Amino acid sequence: MKTKKVIVYVDGYNFYYGLKHSGSTWKRLYWLDVVKFFERMMLRDQELVEVNYFSARPVDDPQAYYNQDKFFQANEINPKFKLHLGLYKKKKIKCQNCGFKIKTYEEKESDVRVATGMLVDVYSRRCDITIVVSADSDMIPSVEIIKNFAPEHPVHVFVPPTQKSFALASKCDHVVWLEHYKARFVQSMLPDDVTLTNGHVLHRPNNWK
Repeated sequence: MKTKKVIVYVDGYNFYYGLKHSGSTWKRLYWLDVVKFFERMMLRDQELVEVNYFSARPVDDPQAYYNQDKFFQANEINPKFKLHLGLYKKKKIKCQNCGFKIKTYEEKESDVRVATGMLVDVYSRRCDITIVVSADSDMIPSVEIIKNFAPEHPVHVFVPPTQKSFALASKCDHVVWLEHYKARFVQSMLPDDVTLTNGHVLHRPNNWK
């Protein structure tokens, strides 16, 4: 049986908010060994090459920044985990009724980075199967380009818990609803204390327990 090489592309914020909105029992699953989880999702004839994780720093929340940084460092111990950081940019939203303006932030660049990464890896034949982890319909153009360029190349979508994206799912060859795999999340947790190569010990954030 020939082994099929798989590369995973995770829309980090979509994945995180899927867990966040799944209820209190999912909160401890933030502290996830990402590579281990997706290795558990591989079929017998599949080999996980790498997991590309796309995200951005939460510049408006120091505690969230600190927790996220721990999560990234803990996962980067595994060479199969590839982190790609975009940007958060300020954005003003105006109320249509009263004209009041508020400042917020929006993530930039992740969609483009995901699309570029998937296309380059398909073109260079680094993988036999592409898996995108997202419920964001902005991913549809990337999938369509791959299917136009290499119609025989399978593109699967893993939809984060509580998220729905039938439009994206309809463009892919196979869909997996991750909310049905809570046991594999539980089996794929990082240890409470993670020792980095420099000897520094990372502790699971208290509000992620």
